[in-house]
Amino acid sequence: IHGHTDNQGDAAYNQQLSQKRAEAVETYLLEEQGLDQFSFSTKGFGEREPAAPNDNEENRAKNRRVEMIIIPKEA
Repeated sequence: IHGHTDNQGDAAYNQQLSQKRAEAVETYLLEEQGLDQFSFSTKGFGEREPAAPNDNEENRAKNRRVEMIIIPKEA
């Protein structure tokens, strides 16, 4: 579970925010959706991997996101 932010504000704050964003999704999946039979890992990327240029509010909103990468278990 990867957390991301836009480039507004302090880079260190954005790094922490992106990690907390990823952890919040993990908590939701485990506690609210009961997916404790799955393994999750989280990583915050801060503002380092934007999905769009941070040149306007619409694009900055696209960068405030969480991405999930699903890797199937080997058989």
